[in-house]
Amino acid sequence: MVGGWCARRLARRSRSALVAALTVLLVQTLVVWNFSSLDSGEERDNGGSSVREKRERVADYFQRRQHLPPPGRGAPRHIQQPDGYYSHRPKEKSRVDSNNENSVPKDFENIDNSNFGARSQSHRQSVGASNSKQRDGLQEKAHAQQQAWQDNSPSLSRSSNEVLPVGHQSLAGGSNASYPAAQGIAGGPRQNYHASQIQLAQSQHRHQHPQRRQVTPTTLEVTYDQPPKCEISGKEAISALSRAKSKDCRQQIAEVYCRHKEGQLMPEKVTRYCPLEGKANVNVQWDEDSVERFPSNPVRIVFVLVIHGRASRQFQRLFKAIYHTSHFYYIHVDQRSNYLYRQTQALASQYPNVRVTPWRMATIWGGASLLTMYLHSMADLLAMRDWSWDFFINLSAADYPIRSNEQLVAFLSKYRHMNFIKSHGRDNARFIRKQGLDRLFYECDTHMWRLGDRKIPEGISVDGGSDWFLLNRMFIEYVINSKDDLVINMKRFYTYTLLPAESFFHTVLENSAFCESMVDNNLRITNWNRKLGCKCQYKHIVDWCGCSPNDFKPADFHRFQQTVRPTFFARKFEASVNQEIVNQLDAYLFGPFPQGTPALSSYWENVYDDPDGVASLSDTQLTYYHSFSRLGLARAAASLQGNPNDLSCRYFPIPMGHPVSVHLYFHSDQFQGYLVKHHATNLATSKLETMETWLAPRQNFKLSSPPSSTFNRLQFAEIGTEWDAKERMFRNVGGLMGPMDETVAMQKWNKGPNVTVTVVWIDPTNVIAATYDILIDASAEFTHYRPPLHQPLRPGVWNVRILHHWSPVAEIRFLIVPLAYNKHQPIRQEDALKLHNGPARNSYMEQSFHGLNPVLNIPVSLAYVEQAKRNAALAGSELERWLDSLVGELWEATDVCAIGPTACPVMQACAKSPWSSLSPDPKSHLGPPRADGRIR
Repeated sequence: MVGGWCARRLARRSRSALVAALTVLLVQTLVVWNFSSLDSGEERDNGGSSVREKRERVADYFQRRQHLPPPGRGAPRHIQQPDGYYSHRPKEKSRVDSNNENSVPKDFENIDNSNFGARSQSHRQSVGASNSKQRDGLQEKAHAQQQAWQDNSPSLSRSSNEVLPVGHQSLAGGSNASYPAAQGIAGGPRQNYHASQIQLAQSQHRHQHPQRRQVTPTTLEVTYDQPPKCEISGKEAISALSRAKSKDCRQQIAEVYCRHKEGQLMPEKVTRYCPLEGKANVNVQWDEDSVERFPSNPVRIVFVLVIHGRASRQFQRLFKAIYHTSHFYYIHVDQRSNYLYRQTQALASQYPNVRVTPWRMATIWGGASLLTMYLHSMADLLAMRDWSWDFFINLSAADYPIRSNEQLVAFLSKYRHMNFIKSHGRDNARFIRKQGLDRLFYECDTHMWRLGDRKIPEGISVDGGSDWFLLNRMFIEYVINSKDDLVINMKRFYTYTLLPAESFFHTVLENSAFCESMVDNNLRITNWNRKLGCKCQYKHIVDWCGCSPNDFKPADFHRFQQTVRPTFFARKFEASVNQEIVNQLDAYLFGPFPQGTPALSSYWENVYDDPDGVASLSDTQLTYYHSFSRLGLARAAASLQGNPNDLSCRYFPIPMGHPVSVHLYFHSDQFQGYLVKHHATNLATSKLETMETWLAPRQNFKLSSPPSSTFNRLQFAEIGTEWDAKERMFRNVGGLMGPMDETVAMQKWNKGPNVTVTVVWIDPTNVIAATYDILIDASAEFTHYRPPLHQPLRPGVWNVRILHHWSPVAEIRFLIVPLAYNKHQPIRQEDALKLHNGPARNSYMEQSFHGLNPVLNIPVSLAYVEQAKRNAALAGSELERWLDSLVGELWEATDVCAIGPTACPVMQACAKSPWSSLSPDPKSHLGPPRADGRIR
């Protein structure tokens, strides 16, 4: 018996060793196969060497880098597969959903990171042909892996990439074996990325090396002013305490958790006052011609405008479109939006029926503060005895009317006793789970922390949907002034609720004596495209996943003309994304502007204003803006041809003087550059002058010429930061990047056959920083990926090449700017050496791609390295000269104009320069009301 058992054990060991050896051999074979037959296509000559030869050189390079362990259990893992990132972006169907969806699609612990989940070999081979069940199964597996990771880490993941890794693995030394895709997690360890086609080998090696370090819960010492009154045992509360930044916030979280644990926080039962069983379903009709029968006793509306950001001109267009002397306008500007607050105060001073809240809050998406802000605003409005209004309508700067004021008044006058609020319209239990109403949340440190589970109070029906509504005065007086059991307990309950503004008013209305006044329609049309808008973009401020509507574009205009149900407003609009749709809608409502009206296709948005102070800028922005100013002065000096002794257009920058303001400039919905307003001393007169400089980006994307006959799918590529996967754009407009920024590569594709491309990142000294492959399926439109580069990035002009079959397809140049400022002060040499010398050991990733230099014909030059070292030590005026030479390679000072008197005879006044932020902009200009009470 013993002998047989030993024999069987030895046989099993032999079989395991054989399987491991065969796996290693198979991986090696596929490594070579990967770079010789990634996709179909003709082999072509390129620069005198055939594609086949280049592939063989690449395959040989990767084969030489293999360090294969002896087969057997416990062998250390050093298998290095091809250094690449194999990715496949799933098909994106442009789907427009109705207003009927709530805004939270899934649990925070089940974030859809399917783009990080490992994919099987069969899926890799059937790109574009895989069925939805297979994809769903893989996504569920990725969700399970994400759940396992979340249970072991308090960190929150960063935003998802659209590109999907195919079985990539990490090396020993700091990766999570149970979740190999943890590179998308904020705060996670840096990893080596090695793509494999073999799921079996990946799984086998994952279990062969138990000595690899696992991610364990981070143990942090949590300090309080007073010790908690109970034991904090819930994992969500512990996670929140470990992540909260301030001691006050930790103290509040502990107190709320303990009160909830002791049953002191939530009402167990609430009284329902509605006589109806279930939800009221009042049917209201829309009569397109109702405006012709304008009511004898029209309702008066108070518009509560909740705004933030810096898009003052877009807000002014909205205000202009909805203004009428018969109505009232109460404006709340976010506490962090000081520029917009100053603009709004100036606006309110022009009109007696406009007021700005004397208090301001820093509201966050999904936060309890948003409901608090609405309740405070309602209480203020009820206390204003000189404002007699009938309806409360909330709007943001991203809204715009799609019907006239007269039509809205006629409709509401007909239904003056109704309340218009959009319900989720789905299974209530499902809504509660998706909305997180059965979870306890608390807001502090401008974050919504999830602290555990809770029960829905008995006796009432919880409802919710959109947080944009139209409520009549009677109901608002009830919500603000009533002391009954329903109102008091719902205010308690929703103090600790995620997205309370999306549910509080719904629940109170449905369970109150006003329930029969509920109309399931908030009179809005919202541009939902959940394939793009539901990417957990708010998880850095909320322990949950949320959705956001997309911006309307000109192709959506027909949707505003539908009359299936009453709609009077639409959202969202962003002029910095697309202004043409606002122009179309404006002309539809009010008629076109007179022919020859200036600036109809232009849009300006402020990004910096002097009263904000330089503390509001990053060191990268401050560095760029100063360089832009100096380039403008050089442009002015070059405007005079001839006499070198003529100093009338020569200027000296103000020592330690910062820019006055900075604007983004768009024309025909295309970014045209930055407009920097700055001071300088005229050398001819020694007088201070103020000017504005237009800095336009140079062309930095170039397709191979002539384009490949077998590859013509790539339309455009760009490198930047702050990628918005919903709107497919970089929010860091113009790509102002410094050594400590996390760069993202984006590609835009035509539809066509499935292809694989290779992306190679090259730093200013010709070091190959990263290389990875992307699988592009037939319907892909956009892909993006952030390579995990070690920082600081070396300053200078970088180069990213896109290759197909190792032949060039396109090239992108981008600038990592050397910082002239550190913590808003001129940088010292010792700090410059730390930030401008590149990463430690000149290594951007754990693996080296040095062997690819000859393959890609990228010369290795010690002279480049030595020059980079010298540049890294620069400070003061020498640093500025180097900086300006780099910025001048990718930006051009297109024009300069004067603000006020100037000694330069060729410099035009800014008011007469159509590109200037000071030029006329009639579409957003606010004038006095006309005789009919309107501005527009």
